[in-house]
Amino acid sequence: MRSILKATAVSLATLVALAGPASAELTGNLKINLDTSNPAPRATMEAMISRFQSLHPELNITTTVIDREAYKTQIRNFLSADAPDVLTWYAANRMKPYVDAGLLEDVSDMWNEAAIAGSLASTKGAMTIDGKQWGVPYTYYQWGIYYRKDIYEELGLNEPADFNEMLSNCEAMIASGRKCYAIGTKWLWTASGGLIISTCGPMALTSTCKWHAARLNGPIRASVRHSTTGANWYAWVPSLMTTKTKTGSSLCLSWLTVRPVRS
Repeated sequence: MRSILKATAVSLATLVALAGPASAELTGNLKINLDTSNPAPRATMEAMISRFQSLHPELNITTTVIDREAYKTQIRNFLSADAPDVLTWYAANRMKPYVDAGLLEDVSDMWNEAAIAGSLASTKGAMTIDGKQWGVPYTYYQWGIYYRKDIYEELGLNEPADFNEMLSNCEAMIASGRKCYAIGTKWLWTASGGLIISTCGPMALTSTCKWHAARLNGPIRASVRHSTTGANWYAWVPSLMTTKTKTGSSLCLSWLTVRPVRS
């Protein structure tokens, strides 16, 4: 999930502005940092900013678009030294270090607005730290897992209907001398996909986002037992994955170039 957040130095009006039209004309300076360097999201954000500018012609808006990977290494520096008024970043544990450091501002009052509280209710937990909200989501997307149909047919497996059936399929693949998953980790953000799998164990199926957040923040220890093997969940999960592919180490491959593994 990606979110619009507010640095500590600015008025709430600037963030409200990006969530919807403001009733009063704004003046002064508004500095925005974005990591939406890909063409489609960049065009969407720039069009939204342009519409807002037309509503507030006396407001001086400066927008800086930074390459997404570079943004990840620059964010702490620009929040500390030359903070923008509004910025884009990730929700949940990815924003927590900046909340803890006092670099982001509480925007809980925005969540009292009906339009936000109603339409974005399912995302509120991901924006909440210490009972307060620190941003407003503007987009989300799903991650999928591709599978080898020929291997499924060879082993007599069906597409899993639930998480436990997926684990059962994995056990059958391991028994056949294979690993279940291959992932390109040239870009570190894709490596977090493995973390998501490892933190979404049997307990996570009932508590979902709240459990996942607690796991990442530390209150839940990594001692969950796998429901069928009895093994420590976080010790067992790595056995499902491989860092080797037909074209070499996953560290050299992006998620676009990784190839299926077949023994």
